[in-house]
Amino acid sequence: MNYETLLIENKNGVDYLTLNRPDALNSLNKKMVEELRNYFGELYFNQKVRVVVIKGSGRAFCAGLDLKEGIDISGVVKGMKAQREISEIIIKMRRCPQTIISLVHGAACGGGFAIALASDIRIAGKSAKMNAAFIKIGLSGCDVGVSYLLPRLIGLSVASELILTGRFIYAERALKVGLVSDVVEDSDLEHAVLPLVEDLLATTPFGLRLTKECLNLSVDASGLEATIAMEDRNQMLCAQSSDFEEGINAFFTKQKPNYKNK
Repeated sequence: MNYETLLIENKNGVDYLTLNRPDALNSLNKKMVEELRNYFGELYFNQKVRVVVIKGSGRAFCAGLDLKEGIDISGVVKGMKAQREISEIIIKMRRCPQTIISLVHGAACGGGFAIALASDIRIAGKSAKMNAAFIKIGLSGCDVGVSYLLPRLIGLSVASELILTGRFIYAERALKVGLVSDVVEDSDLEHAVLPLVEDLLATTPFGLRLTKECLNLSVDASGLEATIAMEDRNQMLCAQSSDFEEGINAFFTKQKPNYKNK
């Protein structure tokens, strides 16, 4: 699909996805919402793409909903449809088996904050500032998955502060509370992600997909035994793959494994 608001470059199994509405701080208009929903929905059965790196063009990551364009919320039925069209992006991001990394610089507000939270890993530029902006514009602070994701990433206390007030959290504090993995100069973001991408691509494709699935489900598992049962299942599935034998041989011969995903 040819996208109007997204730029996608694939390099060796990695999709570099750029939100491309720089004049509007990459805010989410109807077209971008549709295209993001389509892109992440198509990834589920795509075994050629193993990692997705998201960034924003221009001065910001994503400033949230494009309030100038707005959404049609005239009536409950229309309003619920419009709301779900946005929140489905977050559901599809968590459901797709690829590891998603967000490179956050400038503003990541509202829905843009949610996209960063729905990623598996976040690296921040020093200019990064993120907030759950919803409560600032007359809405509930809990929107598009933020109230689910944020407490699980940084704990209920700090998450409550951010969601209830709409305050910004800046790069250095985000690093301290574990919201991001690293903080670098904005100009170094694309370079900083390369070792991480290299490490991810060095793993078995099947094992990496199952690892994301297991991490997602473990967050809400009923207890230790349910999590271990899922881990046991995944290990037995991976052990039937030829990649397991390849990984063992590479370990003993001290060579780089050549995984076939079979």
